[in-house]
Amino acid sequence: MVEVIYPSRGGHLAGKVTVPPSKSVAHRFIIAAALAKGCSVIGNMPVSDDIAATRLAVSSLGAETKDVPENKSSVSVCGIEKAARSAEIDCKMSGSTLRFIMPIAAALGTDCTLVGSGRLPLRPITPYIEEFPKHGVTLDFSDAKEGEFLPCKMSGRLTAGEYRISGSISSQFITGLLFALPLLDGDSKIILTSKLESKPYVDITIGVLERFGCKIEQTDYGYFVKGNQSYKPCDCSVEGDWSQAAFFLVANSLGSDIEIGGLDENSVQGDKKIAEICKKCGEHRGIGGGLKPFDEDVSDIPDLVPILAVLGCFCDGTSYIRNAARLRIKESDRLKSITDCLNILGADIKELDDGLEIHGICGNMLHGGIVDSFDDHRIAMAAAIAATICKEEVIISRADAVAKSYPGFFEDYRALGGDATDIMQRNKTI
Repeated sequence: MVEVIYPSRGGHLAGKVTVPPSKSVAHRFIIAAALAKGCSVIGNMPVSDDIAATRLAVSSLGAETKDVPENKSSVSVCGIEKAARSAEIDCKMSGSTLRFIMPIAAALGTDCTLVGSGRLPLRPITPYIEEFPKHGVTLDFSDAKEGEFLPCKMSGRLTAGEYRISGSISSQFITGLLFALPLLDGDSKIILTSKLESKPYVDITIGVLERFGCKIEQTDYGYFVKGNQSYKPCDCSVEGDWSQAAFFLVANSLGSDIEIGGLDENSVQGDKKIAEICKKCGEHRGIGGGLKPFDEDVSDIPDLVPILAVLGCFCDGTSYIRNAARLRIKESDRLKSITDCLNILGADIKELDDGLEIHGICGNMLHGGIVDSFDDHRIAMAAAIAATICKEEVIISRADAVAKSYPGFFEDYRALGGDATDIMQRNKTI
């Protein structure tokens, strides 16, 4: 899919949009419901490739997920009564699915082969490689290419005990263990060997576990998890996604007038911080600028980096994004991809080892151009927002990457007045 955006005809965006449900919350609800004895109904379920991967994964382990016919935004999840003895689990391109499901499958004693596509085989699972063999689980990478972690054959059953985990690679490893350890016969400890980055995501996990009947104790060393706990079915609804709202909030800072619905102001999602950052920066006032530069440590909010880079382009001065080295192992090397993308459009961004240095263009406009999404949903959406303040058209190749988290992004973009055309689809109809 190649999306062409004509800002000279479409201008800024205006109208009302309801952001998609939170992908982070939805992953966790599906998994918790799959581990409960009984059925749960989850409302406001997002439709995305990543969520489809998690639904497929829990089904492979023995759960049953079905769309609710009378309410297509709801999903019924009937928990695992008897875990599959063996399974092949295709995590597609979803890092969350892979890292959440591995310890769960191990706790259930399911021998499985984990596979994935895109850049997922390159994304590290080092904490599991180091800790699982100490707790009864064998990992076999003999079928994987050099430098890759998938396919991974996993066998054995996870045992309770102490898990020493770095918090600097990804909080997803902590979440995966927090789901699995309550199922084990004994008590366990997660001992953090470094500062935990992206802690708000673990806070989401703990909140979901509590809703489904499992208690986690936060300690000075990390987390204590009592064994022999039972998940209870729970009907719930997925709240709106602040990481997706971030694109429209930044668009508003750049001159758009979008009313954003579906958000919980009391959410524990870390990406809610985007509202605070936009407020501090102020509003773009055309020639003469008006936006104040920022200096942000993004260790807890890594998903905001692509759209923060767009915001920084239009600040009156130099903005900095720091502590973002982990973004090099996302769907793309996001520090490189967002730098390349925006510099092609006329920005002035310097890529640092662990962040970005963004020299604002002080009230001017970017000029436009042809960019690649790097098959990364957040790069594609960031480029589309940057296009609202470009002089010439912006052509985004592989724009269909948005399906990973927000399949309806360009439909919403057009509904807000954005002049965007999928030229490949248009050519099919000519």
